[in-house]
Amino acid sequence: MWFYNLFLGSGVAHSIILVALAIALGLLLSRIKIAGISLGVTWILFVGIIASHFGLVLDSETSHFVKEFGLILFIYSIGIQVGPGFFSSFRKGGVTLNLLASGIILLGSVTAYAIHLITDTDLNAMIGVLYGAVTNTPGLGAAQQTYSDMHDGAVNSVFAQGYAVAYPLGVIGIILSIVLLKIIFRIDFGREQKLYMANNRKDAEQLKAVTIEVCNEGIEGKSISDVLNISGRNIVATRIMHSENESVELVNNQTRLHVGDRIFLVVAPRDLEALTALLGRRIDEMDQKQWDKTEHNELVSERLVVTNPKLNGRRLGDLKLRQTFNITITRVRRAGTELIAQPSLILQLGDRLTIVGDKNDVQKLHSLIGDSVKRLDEPQLFATFIGIALGVLLGSIPIFFPAMPVPVKLGLAGGPLIVSIILSNIGPRFHLITYTTASANLLMRQIGICMFMAAVGLGAGVGFVDTVMNGGYWWVLYGFIITFLPCIVVGILARVVFKKSYFTIAGMISGATTDPPALAYSNSISGNDQASIAYSTVYPLSMFLRVLMAQLLVLCGL
Repeated sequence: MWFYNLFLGSGVAHSIILVALAIALGLLLSRIKIAGISLGVTWILFVGIIASHFGLVLDSETSHFVKEFGLILFIYSIGIQVGPGFFSSFRKGGVTLNLLASGIILLGSVTAYAIHLITDTDLNAMIGVLYGAVTNTPGLGAAQQTYSDMHDGAVNSVFAQGYAVAYPLGVIGIILSIVLLKIIFRIDFGREQKLYMANNRKDAEQLKAVTIEVCNEGIEGKSISDVLNISGRNIVATRIMHSENESVELVNNQTRLHVGDRIFLVVAPRDLEALTALLGRRIDEMDQKQWDKTEHNELVSERLVVTNPKLNGRRLGDLKLRQTFNITITRVRRAGTELIAQPSLILQLGDRLTIVGDKNDVQKLHSLIGDSVKRLDEPQLFATFIGIALGVLLGSIPIFFPAMPVPVKLGLAGGPLIVSIILSNIGPRFHLITYTTASANLLMRQIGICMFMAAVGLGAGVGFVDTVMNGGYWWVLYGFIITFLPCIVVGILARVVFKKSYFTIAGMISGATTDPPALAYSNSISGNDQASIAYSTVYPLSMFLRVLMAQLLVLCGL
């Protein structure tokens, strides 16, 4: 009797074991690949559908909680991951990419609604097909939540049924559109790589360390601070070799420059030509070893990781490191990007500082910076849960549109996504530690999507087979059209009109459809990070628009 109740009864133990087994079996099946493509965690959805078809179901309240909480964990962790580079991406062609991605989303939604009108297919079913076709689980969740809000908590399983039917060919359709674009434009991968590098050379270059000899007599006697004000450029001067005795010393803002001095700078490539013209001439034959010894002591260059929570949100200039420790921070590496160590730079936990100074002075700095990678492994749960709370609050605020019968909400997907992106950028300013290790972020994301998939599947199996047999097989074709057509049209537009790299287009399509399998395929053919950069650039806005469009389509059916 107890065994029967555990699987077919009700209660906490019953709910936990069903969810856990659905996830475990789904993850086991996710190892299956067909032509190198795996459906991944979507197998959990199919396992849940099969289980619920045979009567293994969750009660509605438990199912609703597991589904929504899993969705929040998934979407919040994605926002934290891509948030630090989200705003800066707009300064590197991100606006164009996001407009193209928005075109895919709008065209796909219009196509789905047109099919609904032409075939008289239930709109809620078409919404499920749409989000299955573009493999967008949060959009499905937003549609289900909006429907529930509009119908006093009622649950309509047709959303999940349409999603599950359309998903497999949806993944194939996205990848097939990328393959077809290669054929249409006769893409040669080697030539494409050269084209991309030629068009994006400035963005691809890292900060440069250069030696410049002072030849401009107008600079004679001026301080480093004066030069910074005159040039208007972001530079960091670390060491100077005086012309009279070739002694090397560390630089501070009051260091005076004289004709014949040689100065060691860290500078962005775009500023190098202007600074060289201002100061004198670049010296290429300077041996790095000549810079690594002062008159009495050995200079070292080390990279320390900011792990002291007290530094999170502090301005670099406020630490007065040059005055206190007689060292210079030349650059800051954050989320794979090198930044000039300006005094106004706001430090974040996990930043890697490149420091130059006397060996003993650098050693003294360890306690202040932290430099304990182990400390980064400690989870910062306060920021996570306060962010989730703020996200739910934001997602619950009604937004009124004149033509809409009911207000639109960002929902339990859109709200946490926006808050996580904002907090990952401005949180340190308020001494809020939003840093999480890549493994911790991935774990939270995977747990969230697995919970969501299990809950959706365990609630969608009732009547699923009947749905497919009674015309649901047409949904597979509809889903393929919804996926394939927008990707091809916008892909051709991106190539012909905007001259985008093929690999960038592949990443943009993967991000617009929020489809990890398509991204994995794009990365495998490119052999570089172009697709990943494009994916992360358009992903946040695409996710938000997918969620918003889901709600608008549900409201259109009222």
